[in-house]
Amino acid sequence: MSPREVAWRAGQAGRSLLPIVTYYEPTDRELFGASDPHGEAALRRFREGTGGPVLLDRERAARIAIEHPHGVADVVAAADKVMDSRFGFFSYAEVNLGRPIDWHYDPIARVRWPAVSAGRINHRTFAGDPKWIWELNRLQHLPWLAEAWLFTGDRKYSSAAFVQLDSWIAQNPPGIGIAWRGAFEAGVRAVSIVVALQGLRDSPDLTAERFRDIVRVLAQSAKRCWQYRSRYSSANNHLVGELAGLAISAIAFPDVAPLARWEATALRALALEATRQILPDGAGAEQAVGYQIFTAELLLTVVSSVALRGGRPPSAIVDALDRSALFLAALVGDGDPAPRYGDDDEGFAVRLGAEPVRTVRDHLGAVAAVTGNVIARNAGRATLSSAWLRTANPVGPTTRPRFDGTASFIAPDGGLAVLRAHQRRLTMDIGPLGYLSPAAHGHADALAVTLSVGGEELVGDPGTASYYGHPDWRTAHRGSRAHATVCIDGLDQSVIGGPFLWSRHARVRMRSIDLSKGIVDAEHDGYVRLPDPVVHRRCLIAPPTRHAILVVDLITGLGSHEMCTSWPLPPELDVSATGSEHLVSRGGTPVLQILYAGTGELERDEVRGGTLLGWWSRRLESREPSWLVGAHCVGEVPAVIVSALNPLCGRDERISNLRVTLDERRIVARWRESDAEVVVEVDA
Repeated sequence: MSPREVAWRAGQAGRSLLPIVTYYEPTDRELFGASDPHGEAALRRFREGTGGPVLLDRERAARIAIEHPHGVADVVAAADKVMDSRFGFFSYAEVNLGRPIDWHYDPIARVRWPAVSAGRINHRTFAGDPKWIWELNRLQHLPWLAEAWLFTGDRKYSSAAFVQLDSWIAQNPPGIGIAWRGAFEAGVRAVSIVVALQGLRDSPDLTAERFRDIVRVLAQSAKRCWQYRSRYSSANNHLVGELAGLAISAIAFPDVAPLARWEATALRALALEATRQILPDGAGAEQAVGYQIFTAELLLTVVSSVALRGGRPPSAIVDALDRSALFLAALVGDGDPAPRYGDDDEGFAVRLGAEPVRTVRDHLGAVAAVTGNVIARNAGRATLSSAWLRTANPVGPTTRPRFDGTASFIAPDGGLAVLRAHQRRLTMDIGPLGYLSPAAHGHADALAVTLSVGGEELVGDPGTASYYGHPDWRTAHRGSRAHATVCIDGLDQSVIGGPFLWSRHARVRMRSIDLSKGIVDAEHDGYVRLPDPVVHRRCLIAPPTRHAILVVDLITGLGSHEMCTSWPLPPELDVSATGSEHLVSRGGTPVLQILYAGTGELERDEVRGGTLLGWWSRRLESREPSWLVGAHCVGEVPAVIVSALNPLCGRDERISNLRVTLDERRIVARWRESDAEVVVEVDA
């Protein structure tokens, strides 16, 4: 951290430790002005939808119910659950919190978070999982209750929404408790409250007193979002969440002075962050697909609000949404699986549908609904969320396609190479570890390769597994050994400094790339920190004229080292092993052949459901056994390990007799294929 950041952080920490902490408490007159001291006029205009956007509206609800009957039924069912105080987050079991809800109680860990100044709560060492309690206190279920009120006209849903919101306000004074730990939570929660209140504006349960209480909480949240916004090395998706909450509140309540004054500031700051956190090639700066979608949807919700009000959203934000969507559309193509790399905590900007997670194609459908992006629409899927977010007059895409979803491409800013041929998609990570100095949501997966064929994943990323619930899972799933790359001496390429911090980053250097020949050649410096430093160079060789793929790993430097290659396989795949080969099958049918050879004596590796390795995570706080295969050797460097990946989906053309040699000038790999010898030479 810079000296300026250290001073800023010290000031923030010191403020929270003061014996008496006072919080912003605006009066009704400050909120609504001298001419409307009790907010009656502001409430009347809000009910009429005057001046602000209306996302959830009864007339639109009637149309959406016809277009998306199944989605509507799912939302009403979800509303029934939360009306009964039943909640389920991530992979934790659903729980019943009873009535009234105790917003500080974590029934999973059976602990109650302290009702003290938020700055005094150390969420990293407390017995409960802060992700669970934060998810509850984001109040993202309130829009479900508002939608159910609009879809059914049954007042029980609006009554339940206000009863829960009343109890939340009573139990969570500004700055007190885990719900106020960090401005980010206040920002995301503000989005939920604003959107839900729009849908509830014609409810008889919306009294003037409730309206004043809710607006006051939003004003307090807005001040906290700005005063405690994430800055310096923390200015990642959290800053976007804080600014989005600020902007949504300001746009929705133009009559409320403490909110309205933030609109221009928030939109300017969001435009700047959009250019920073969505890179020029459309990749997410955090090196995590899940967080790219989350960040983009926060921006999308703001853009939709501005457009629904009849305004013109900042072009920098719209441009960021479009280039992000075009990058993701190129990645998933016509039928490829969604990419998985970096962290994913299943975050939603706002929950309008009942789906537990947002897929890439769901997200693309939502972007297309707001910006009119045709490519995103073709690659995306229409959902209940996209129906609500759709604006009457799309703002219009501002970015032209940069990548083709049917062809090979390289995203130079995000650092991802994509090779396509024979219905296969190969990716190779040639980008940075993550965003800013903590790289909080990046994984130590430099030069990792993934492979899918015919829309089915064969080699992939093992997922996030855990944030707080299982610290050992978190460490393993961030580490190099769990990813499809090379691990030296059992160490990660980058050095972990904490659960969301890397103290040293491996840096990748591109050596060469030839998309027409299917070649990517890069190296990283993650292991030059060793007493006997080494460099890992990887050549991915996948000619479009051939099915077999060669991965050449060259380790150069000093001393003797253990060198391990890893190939993580999805749980539905099985493995049999003979000699220096793994045969991968799905439902008894061979789908992939992996052969190994090295300049030293190799030993084959395979683990499934081990202590830490051999696991796959589809959702946060869950994992299931899966095969992690590969090979390792111990010896002096320079050394080479080659892996031949031969997809067998719908074909049975095996390769055999893989060998490799290394001299001072070249690496030569050979194998037998269709009664012929294939020879590949790499300049060493």
